[in-house]
Amino acid sequence: KFFDEVGISQQFYAARTPQQNGVVEKRNRTLVEAARTMLTFANLPSFLWAEAIVTACFTQNRLIIYKRFDKTPYELINKRKPNIKFFRVFGCRCYLLNDYEDVGKIKAKWDIRVFVGYSKESAAFRIYNK
Repeated sequence: KFFDEVGISQQFYAARTPQQNGVVEKRNRTLVEAARTMLTFANLPSFLWAEAIVTACFTQNRLIIYKRFDKTPYELINKRKPNIKFFRVFGCRCYLLNDYEDVGKIKAKWDIRVFVGYSKESAAFRIYNK
């Protein structure tokens, strides 16, 4: 019923032939290109490619508007506009408060880290210790 409401049709393809599913292939290519660009401009190592793809998917689902519905994928599924106030730039410097150990008088009370994404479980950020 939901698929009919948003205009999604079911089609069958030959097994193990992803070339026939052009829409998904284009979406995957777009995500990989976005992740490559994010890693390059953030000057981060390539082993963080999975974090970059997940972050690209997270942001695209909340920002890219489908012309057909004039809504984002998030709006189509959740029936409300996404909150994007907490968005950060991938690879930006962030400061993690060091409150779990006695830092003394002259040690730094924060650690410098790099933002690499958003947590799936809670309203938190994923960070990388460069």
